[in-house]
Amino acid sequence: MQKTITIATDEKEMLYDITAHAESFIAESETKNGLLNIYVRGATAGIMIQENWDESVQRDVVSLLQKLIPRGVWLHDAQDSNGDAHLKAGIVGPSETVPVKDGKLMLSTWQNIFVCEFDGPRAEREIMLTLINDK
Repeated sequence: MQKTITIATDEKEMLYDITAHAESFIAESETKNGLLNIYVRGATAGIMIQENWDESVQRDVVSLLQKLIPRGVWLHDAQDSNGDAHLKAGIVGPSETVPVKDGKLMLSTWQNIFVCEFDGPRAEREIMLTLINDK
């Protein structure tokens, strides 16, 4: 089973929580057990499972990546000034896979699923949800 969701991003760099979209997809599918893969399309965004309780953790992720990979110093910047976004997305990666058990994502209490925007704002970011289930 697959579903594509789209989100708008309103910041240059920010983490956007999409856990509710994933949970809704699992509920709609009536899946009991399986695997959910979450994949963001595009070379300047990523998917990350991260702390959900305190937004400072998400800001710290962005801050760390900005310090490790600064803007404006990469060869690709001569093309379209987003070399840092490509490198950040490459480090984070475009996907995560989460087990599903008894109809629930097996995230811990403090984990959520985030789209990591590194080249925003964007009117649309496409995220593919792919469910492999026991049906």
